[in-house]
Parts: sequence; C-alpha cells; structure tokens
Amino acid sequence: MKEDKESWLNFFQWLKSRGLTGVQLIIGDKSLGMLESIPEIFPNAKYQCCTVHFYRNIFSVTPKSKIKLVSKMLKGIHVSENKSAAREKARQVAAELRNMKLKEAAQKLEDGIEETITYMAFPYEHWNRIRTNNTIERLNREIRRRTKVVGTFPDGKSALMLVCARLRHVASSQWGVKRYLNMKHLENMNAIENEDMIVG
Repeated sequence: MKEDKESWLNFFQWLKSRGLTGVQLIIGDKSLGMLESIPEIFPNAKYQCCTVHFYRNIFSVTPKSKIKLVSKMLKGIHVSENKSAAREKARQVAAELRNMKLKEAAQKLEDGIEETITYMAFPYEHWNRIRTNNTIERLNREIRRRTKVVGTFPDGKSALMLVCARLRHVASSQWGVKRYLNMKHLENMNAIENEDMIVG
C-alpha cells in the first residue's frame, strides 16, 4: 500500500464498508497521508503517534554516545501519571537537552510531544498497549520473514495467498486468540463520559 492520502482514504473507507464503527483512537507512525485522511473518515478519532517512532526521530539527531541517556529521559515522560505531568516532564527534558547542546532533539520533542501522549486520555490499563503500533509492526515483520524465504513470487496472487495463510495461522495460534485489550475499561470510561455530558 502506498502511504499517500488517497491510499489511506481508500483503506479506511474499505474498513468502514466492512463494518468498522466506533473508532476512538488511531495509532500510527506519523504518515502524512494517514494524518490527512483520518478527519475525513473518522472525524471523532484521536491520533496517537507511536512513541517508538517518536523516539527514533529524536535519536536521528542525537549523537550515538548520548542515545542511551536521551532514551532514559524520554521514557521518563511516558511513565507520567497523566498528561499534565507528562507535559511538565517534557518541558524539563527539553531544557536538559538544550543544556546538553542537543537543540534539534529538544525542538523535535517540543514539536511532537502532544501527539505521543494522546493515549493518556484512555483507560490506564490500556496505556502500554496503545502508545505504540508495535503489534502491527510485529505482524509485518512476521510476514516479511515468511515472504523473504520465497524470494520472487510468480505473481501477486501467490504472494497474497502466502500472506493470508500466515495470517490465518497467527489468528488461530495463541497469539491470535489472546485478548489484546479488556474493552470493559473503555466501556466504563465511555459510560462515565456520557453521564457527565447528560448531567452537564
């Protein structure tokens, strides 16, 4: 799939045509096409930038000798108990980065922090699972691992058949049947928000 807006619009519309409703959060790696298409198809959905991709973006302007320290500093932001604490910690980290002469890293942190703490508006029990897109990345790695062995496919259909077979295997394995999120936490949060809207 291409990463342009049209491709994302088509993909999201296809998901909706298959019955997808109630989307509250979309997690991604800041693909411009995805970001532009979300408001058109899922106007009520919030966007969460994958924290792993965010860190890598900051590491790209950090000297190798300082990556471990900067990583520890960034992780400190995302273990905060709420958004305001995370914002305050981000301000402190940005100031520290500037003191370390890492102005570009500090700027990237300040520019992107809001998109990386969206998950904090959701149930605490979900936070570890919804702040990254690692699950889909893991699945993509598994597909690449299987298709790499084959090398060249005779046509697109044979490649698709192999990918589908692998996805069926994953779905039927323990990894596929294990519950990823307990949706009761989200249902309770939504019920409380709806009560507040009715009372207010």
